[in-house]
Amino acid sequence: MDNVNKKILVVGSSAAAYALVKKISSYSGVEKVFVASGAPIFSDIAECVDIREDNPAELLEFVLENSIDFSVCCSELAIKSDIATVFASGGQLIFAPSKQSALSSLSRAAAKKFLYKQRIPTPKFGIFDKQQLAFDYLKNASFPLIIKCDENQFFSDKFACLNVSDAKTYIEELFLRGEKKVILEDYIYGHDFTFYVITDGYKVLPIVSSADYKFASDGDGGLFTSGVGAFAPDYKISAELENALLNDVAVRVVNSLEKNGAPYVGILGFDVVLSDEGGYFVTGYKPFFANHDADLILSLIDENIFQLFMDCAVGSFADDYEFIRLNGKSGVSAVISSYSSDEKVVEGLDAVLDDGADVSFINVRKNEYFEYIAQKGNAFVITRTASTLSTARNLLYEDIDAVAFSGKKYRKDICQPVK
Repeated sequence: MDNVNKKILVVGSSAAAYALVKKISSYSGVEKVFVASGAPIFSDIAECVDIREDNPAELLEFVLENSIDFSVCCSELAIKSDIATVFASGGQLIFAPSKQSALSSLSRAAAKKFLYKQRIPTPKFGIFDKQQLAFDYLKNASFPLIIKCDENQFFSDKFACLNVSDAKTYIEELFLRGEKKVILEDYIYGHDFTFYVITDGYKVLPIVSSADYKFASDGDGGLFTSGVGAFAPDYKISAELENALLNDVAVRVVNSLEKNGAPYVGILGFDVVLSDEGGYFVTGYKPFFANHDADLILSLIDENIFQLFMDCAVGSFADDYEFIRLNGKSGVSAVISSYSSDEKVVEGLDAVLDDGADVSFINVRKNEYFEYIAQKGNAFVITRTASTLSTARNLLYEDIDAVAFSGKKYRKDICQPVK
C-alpha cells in the first residue's frame, strides 16, 4: 500500500487520542483524519464522527462507506467491544488488539492473575468480589495498601491507604458504586515508570521508558492516580533493566498470548516500580499510551507513526524493524487540573500553543467566543521537548505559569533536580 493521500480513522476521545490525531495529521501522505467519537474539541484537528466508540459495526460501516484506508484504536471501550475482530471480518486494516488478547490489559484483576501465572514479579495482592472478604484481608495486610477498582474509569479509581479505617471506607465506597471486583495490593516504595513496547503479536520492540508521577500533590501526596505527569527518557532506568523487562516481561506476555491463540497487535505499557532495594515489580499494563504521556512518547519517536502502526497491522513489522528509532530529545509533561466546581475560562493557552508546546485535552471545551473552558477534574496535558531534560522542564513550567484560570492544580516537582 502506497503511503499517499490516505484517509485515517482514529477511534478514541481521550487525551491520548488527541495526541495521536495531531501526530498522524502532521504527515504529508495523510489526506484526512476522522475521529470517533470525538469530543467537539477534536474538530480543530480532525473531522468528528458521531458514532459511539463501543459500536464497532457502525464504525465499520462508516469506514467502508468513506473509503478509509487505515484505522487506529486507542479506546478501551472500542477494544472491549472487539473492534479489531469486527474490522478484520470486514476486511479492514486496524491497529488494535482483539478483545481476547487485550483482556488482561483492560482488567486489573486479570492482569494481576496473568502476571502471577507467568511468574513475573508483582506486588502481593488479593482480588475480592464481596466487601466482607476484602475487610477480612485487611486484618493481616501490610500498610500502605493500594486499593483499585477492576477497570480504569475514574480519576480517583485508586487509593493509597495508610490504615485499616481508610481502607474500609474506600472499599465500601467502591462496592456501593457498583464495582464487581476490588483489588488490594501491597504498596512498593520506589520509582514508578512505564515501559512501552510495540508488537505485531509475534515480535516485540521496546519504545522508551517514562518516569511517572502517580500522586496528585507535590512530594507524593494526595490521591494516587494513573498519572499526573512524566518525563522521558527515564534516566533512572538502565539499559540492563530495560533488556530484562523486554525479555522477561514483555516477550513472555506476548508469547503467552500468541500460544493461547490471541496474538496481541498494538502498544503495551507496563507499569513498573523500581524498588528501593533495586528489584522491579510490574503492577499492571495498559493497551495504549497513557493520557499523561502520550504526547511525550510520540514526540520522541523518530518513525512515521502511521507507517509503523500500519506495518504491524499488515504483517511487515518483523521484517522492516530491528528497533524503534528515537530522535535523541527529552521531554516533560504535566496534567493541569481544575479544582473549581464551576467551569473556568483558560487564559493564555493560545499563546502557549503558538510558542510550540504540545497540548492535549482531557476535559476542555470551547464556548461561543472560542475560549477554552476547563471543566472540573483533569483538564489538559502540556508537554515540552528539548535537547535536555532541564531545558524541557524549564519550558514546561514557563508554559504552566502562562496559563491561568481559577482552581488550577498541577504538580510543581515533576523532573525536579535532585539537591
